[in-house]
Amino acid sequence: MKKTKFIFVTGGVVSSLGKGLAAASLGTLLEKRGHKVLLQKFDPYLNVDPGTMSPFQHGEVYVLDDGAETDLDLGHYERFTSGILSKLNNLTSGQVYETVIKKERKGDYLGKTVQVIPHVTNEIKGRIYEVESKMDADVIITEIGGTVGDIEGLPFLEALRQFVQEVGPDNALFIHVTLVPYIGAAGELKTKPTQQSIAKLREIGIQPQVVLCRSEFPVEDEVREKISMFCNVPSEAVIECRDVPHSIYELPLYLHEEKLDDIVCERLNLPKKKPNLKAWQEFVWHVIDPSHETRIAVVGKYIELQDAYKSIYEALTHAGAANDCRVIVDRIDAEDLENCDDIEEMLDGIDGLLIPGGFGDRGTEGKVNAARFARTRGIPYFGICLGMQIATIEFARNVANLEDANSTEFDQGTPHPVICLLDEQKSVTHKGASMRLGTWVCDLKPETKSFNLYKSSTINERHRHRFEFNSDYRGELERAGLIIAGTSPDGSLVEIIELGNHPFYVACQFHPEFLSKPNYSHPLFKGFVAAALARRIGVAKHAEEKASKK
Repeated sequence: MKKTKFIFVTGGVVSSLGKGLAAASLGTLLEKRGHKVLLQKFDPYLNVDPGTMSPFQHGEVYVLDDGAETDLDLGHYERFTSGILSKLNNLTSGQVYETVIKKERKGDYLGKTVQVIPHVTNEIKGRIYEVESKMDADVIITEIGGTVGDIEGLPFLEALRQFVQEVGPDNALFIHVTLVPYIGAAGELKTKPTQQSIAKLREIGIQPQVVLCRSEFPVEDEVREKISMFCNVPSEAVIECRDVPHSIYELPLYLHEEKLDDIVCERLNLPKKKPNLKAWQEFVWHVIDPSHETRIAVVGKYIELQDAYKSIYEALTHAGAANDCRVIVDRIDAEDLENCDDIEEMLDGIDGLLIPGGFGDRGTEGKVNAARFARTRGIPYFGICLGMQIATIEFARNVANLEDANSTEFDQGTPHPVICLLDEQKSVTHKGASMRLGTWVCDLKPETKSFNLYKSSTINERHRHRFEFNSDYRGELERAGLIIAGTSPDGSLVEIIELGNHPFYVACQFHPEFLSKPNYSHPLFKGFVAAALARRIGVAKHAEEKASKK
């Protein structure tokens, strides 16, 4: 009988070390060796899920097929591997304690005193066993959020200690990601923080077999030997993990050079097949050294936060590589476009404009101004979720002449609520996990740009929203020239809108960025970047011809 292997990734010293990317990269390498890999994330915060958390706190909320609102690291997991994840792959302390309390109230513990050990730790272990039994995998990689030593993470680490005892040490491996800082005054890398974080692990009975050293400088042999000696890890398993120079997609290649996948396969007695990295290398090459470039403005309200639109940026990277093109992203705060005297100056030189999803009314009028600019100037426009609603509002006001048209999310008293609350949302009182979530079917109208890009009449896309195109205005907006390119199968919900006689003006209610991968650039992103590149080439050619006539 096949034995599933388990890898646990912990982090020490500081947060934001890139445990998720390290775990995802290892998943890539093992999958390229022919192993079935699944990844999951354990988060020690008390929220049941990140769905109600501010982007300032947590970054993007990543939505899975089954509607689970999860940590953004699950986006990395799905992009770097072929695994389709579910709600089982993201566990929080909130979920654990919620389950334990419900069982206690039902009387499942038969009058026993409910304690962290064994009741909380059993729930954590139970989730790993559940994933093993319900999801076919040779290797399950589990990232533990937070930092070793944090009180919140102790139940998870204790559960993992117990779990390894149950499955046997030959079937499990701990990888510890740690900071090795460079102290300029001393002119050297310091290993003491690493020693301390691993000492914390060993205090509770966990000995990592591999150490990934995050550093801005090369980790020389002398430093590796020191970490090896004090942390009881073989020197060959002390692996340098410096920042990659160009793209996160270089990391699997870098870790392969450091022989991480060889070490893991040897430790877990996995077949040492040579990984087939040719396609991944070709993708990375197109990212690093493309033949062309184009400039795209992303207009949002959390624009200063890299992680708020993480999947958007990654999907643009994928689409750029598919078009042999570097996508230069101009991040523009929507509020800056609300009262600016010269929007043309602020958006000068862009080849395409994208408005991502979001909630709340801050910056919405700036987004409306941006959408109008793109529509009237013939600049490729791509609206996602709120971006579709913004495009609808702008069109209603300025083309269909519906004065003060708006969404009821932003203006309850608007005379023309072209965007309104979904019917099933009107009775919702709890915010958590109550939106229209997960994968829904969409039927495409033939001979539309979307139909031509997807090359299909039916698609499946992931959603996360409460507000929707108001179908009461569908006829009026269509008569004004709006194209309804995609709807729910029963025709009740508008999913995609387009404009004709425009290089690219497409907006969708769903989130296509969640399905984009390095080896599968999403059709809408690919088409959008292609249109932006065509504009860049066309503008350059026109300028060249104009100069030659002088």
